[in-house]
Amino acid sequence: MKQTLRSGARLALVLAGLTLATSSFILAADSPTMSAPAAPAASTPTEPAKANVEQRLAAMEAYFANTDPSAALKDPKGGPAVPPVGVPGPGHNAWMMASAALVLFMTLPGLALFYGGLVRRKNVLSVMAQCLGIAGLVSILWWAMGYSLVFGTNFSGQAIGPFLGGSEFFFLHGVDSTPNPSYGAWVSQNVFAMYQLMFAIITPALIVGAIAERMKFKAILVFVTLWMLLVYFPLAHMVWGATGLMSGVANPHAGITALDFAGGTVVHMSSGWSALILCLIIGPRQGHARTHMAPHSMVLCMVGTGMLWVGWYGFNAGSAVAADVVAANAFMTTTLATAVASFTWGMMEMLIRGRASVLGFCSGAVAGLVVITPACGFVDSTGSIIIGVLAAVIPFLACTKLKPALKYDDALDTFGVHAVGGTLGALLTGVLAVSAVNANIGPGGAAASVNGLAASVAGHTAWIAQLEAMAVTLVLAVVMTVVITFVTKALVGLRPSLEAEAQGLDITDHGEEGYVLE
Repeated sequence: MKQTLRSGARLALVLAGLTLATSSFILAADSPTMSAPAAPAASTPTEPAKANVEQRLAAMEAYFANTDPSAALKDPKGGPAVPPVGVPGPGHNAWMMASAALVLFMTLPGLALFYGGLVRRKNVLSVMAQCLGIAGLVSILWWAMGYSLVFGTNFSGQAIGPFLGGSEFFFLHGVDSTPNPSYGAWVSQNVFAMYQLMFAIITPALIVGAIAERMKFKAILVFVTLWMLLVYFPLAHMVWGATGLMSGVANPHAGITALDFAGGTVVHMSSGWSALILCLIIGPRQGHARTHMAPHSMVLCMVGTGMLWVGWYGFNAGSAVAADVVAANAFMTTTLATAVASFTWGMMEMLIRGRASVLGFCSGAVAGLVVITPACGFVDSTGSIIIGVLAAVIPFLACTKLKPALKYDDALDTFGVHAVGGTLGALLTGVLAVSAVNANIGPGGAAASVNGLAASVAGHTAWIAQLEAMAVTLVLAVVMTVVITFVTKALVGLRPSLEAEAQGLDITDHGEEGYVLE
């Protein structure tokens, strides 16, 4: 009897906590504003009804299901709906803040250590400074216009609407703790904006791996500024914006119903293909193919890889924009694909070269993370295993066979892993996506049921739209990078002097040394 009473007490406490977690939304539905006292109700036939008990419970269920809470507040008799005042859900908001921190952790210090360990000792600080500089520069651009151009909507209906979002959020005007229902019914818009900022930071930072040790710091800053404006912002809106051209999940009127859960096209294809073009134009490092340029610290590389893997859970599972079943699936598929790719790459080295290297395991892990990124919220566990194997095999061949054959100096294999891996992941997403793990791409999806995405997923033809999205991404990244690179060269030049490059960019660009050995 006592055990039953204790269990009942615990259940009552849990229910009380859940009620408190959603009470702010329910109270908002019963009052015109969140802060001002309610005005006397006007006795007019258009007066909104107040939420009844059933509607309150339905709104609470919407919180747990991460669905639109306003649907529960519609008048069942056909009258005006109870006016919903959006408020964040504490659990979803907490997960998104944690995810934003994890994605930043991928760049600082994850990518900085990963790239820092792979370069020669005289350039270790230069790549770290590039990551830090990009983080600050992109944050300013995001505040001023980037967030609005990607996730705004007031250009809708204009010719530019499918390519850029809007101007309503310039300087983050109006971006407060109220959710933006176009992107997340239970997540504060300011949290969502900061989460997406972390994606904007790491994407151009990936590019520096291809031109490591031979591009001036100020040239990188000019290049990144132009690249964000002409490549990242338009592409991110096209794929993720509510009015974007290729936003299959969010835009009922998308011209290309593409699938990209966390950045296969937006992040990895764009940065990887741009990196190839940049490294071809800037040319190889001094002594390339004649001088041995081994990583100076595989310890830093391995530590950076671990940080990238951990941070990537915020990158992939966080892209559900909620702590829900879709996030849980993305968490699982990310883990499986990454582990399988790392192991497969190492075993391929063992079979071909007789030993598995730490660099091989690290490269495989990053390749697995890249390839699963666009698919993680759309494929099941079996799909993630297939992706993991292919994520090792195809980038391995690109890095070990294609690069030596074509003799381009992709210093840290940005093209081989991110461009090849991102392109492969985008295609495999269309082949392996199943609506059973994500209702948003099934018949119940608000946009997918209208724009044809649900039908293409069910009919196993989603790969066709993926090819179209890949083509748009490739053309945009390549053409704009050519233009941006030559503009940057004309403005500030691209390379340091031969003497400065030989001495190392740590000293010549930053006046510091990574290691002072006395």
